[in-house]
Amino acid sequence: MEVVHGCCGGLDVHKESVTAGVVWAEENGKKRREERTYGTFTRDLLRMSDWLRACGVTHVAMESTGVYWKPVWHILEGQFELLRVNAQHVKAIPGRKTDRGDAARLAELLQHGLVKSSFVPPEPIRELRDLTRYRVNLTHECNRIANRVQKVLEDANLKLASVATDPLGVSGRAMLKAIIAGEDDATELAEMARGLLRRKIPQLQAALEGRVSDHHRFLLRELLEHLEFVESKMTRLEEEIATRLRPFEETVEGLCTVPGIERISAWGILSEIGLDMRQFPDAGHWASWAGLCPGNWNSAGKRQSGRIRKGNAWLRRHLCQSAWAVSTKQKNYVSALFRRIAGRRGVKRATIVVAHGLLVIVYHILKRGMVYHELGADYFDKLNPQRTKRRLVKRLEALGFRVTLQTAPQPA
Repeated sequence: MEVVHGCCGGLDVHKESVTAGVVWAEENGKKRREERTYGTFTRDLLRMSDWLRACGVTHVAMESTGVYWKPVWHILEGQFELLRVNAQHVKAIPGRKTDRGDAARLAELLQHGLVKSSFVPPEPIRELRDLTRYRVNLTHECNRIANRVQKVLEDANLKLASVATDPLGVSGRAMLKAIIAGEDDATELAEMARGLLRRKIPQLQAALEGRVSDHHRFLLRELLEHLEFVESKMTRLEEEIATRLRPFEETVEGLCTVPGIERISAWGILSEIGLDMRQFPDAGHWASWAGLCPGNWNSAGKRQSGRIRKGNAWLRRHLCQSAWAVSTKQKNYVSALFRRIAGRRGVKRATIVVAHGLLVIVYHILKRGMVYHELGADYFDKLNPQRTKRRLVKRLEALGFRVTLQTAPQPA
């Protein structure tokens, strides 16, 4: 096979050790290689870096094992051409599986240009990604606390959630704090309602007639304090994310013009991919990387499955949440696309299709600096007016109507 790089290194990364292998191009028909094992402390990684540099290594490939590759990447970044290889692909290579063998095999494959690097965003984007992912985890924690609050309320036979849409909104929290303080009068509690909830004061009075004990008050106090603590952390995270993205505020605002995408979703999308889209030749490559493209599993001329492949689960989550949010909107192209697919294939497939559509829109906004252009909710009807007319007439005739079409006069 053709040698692409003269001297390459391969790293088999673990929690407490890193096995490094170096392979040199053949000289006089002889292949030369060497392997060494290092620890994962900073001083050990620095010694490994010095050894690789002394060997004349120019390119290094490593497995993307959990988070253990990150400190190694930080030490070697800027000194070598680094490639992060999918560990699942390397594992599928036949042969004896040892740490030294894996490291040398990675180096040999890299030497002949047979390994493909996974996308690794630059350091500022990786830091931003850590913040946005932490915020997602805090959101899940808030949801878990809210569920625990609901269980305590049900145990005390307080049916606040049956009347209030958001039991932990402004009105709900005021009532809960009053209950914690010892208030038992359902009438007094119901009068704490704000806004549209005041229309339901009679229902609130019935819902708040429970049997609250000191045990329930203690649990509610602890849960509300925990919820407020987590929400304060979320607020600080959002302020930090907004500060770091301030130089790119125009890009964030451009993404927010897309139906279904708001600031939090825009932050999440940018933190997963960054602003440089040159690593993806087209939107199809990005969709494949994100795991939002249809599966292509054919055998014996038959299509076995179209299930989506694994990809970036965090990016897919942001886009699917945006797709689900836009399903409740009206008078825009994206919501029309959702209803068009959901009517035939169901809401789950429609969510994936719309998430893919949003990804394509975001790609062109980031790659070409384009702005979102609304096609309108009637876009699909105007694609083929004759087909739309035949379909609607057929549905009316199926209901027993006789349909006569007449062209409407054009407005003056």
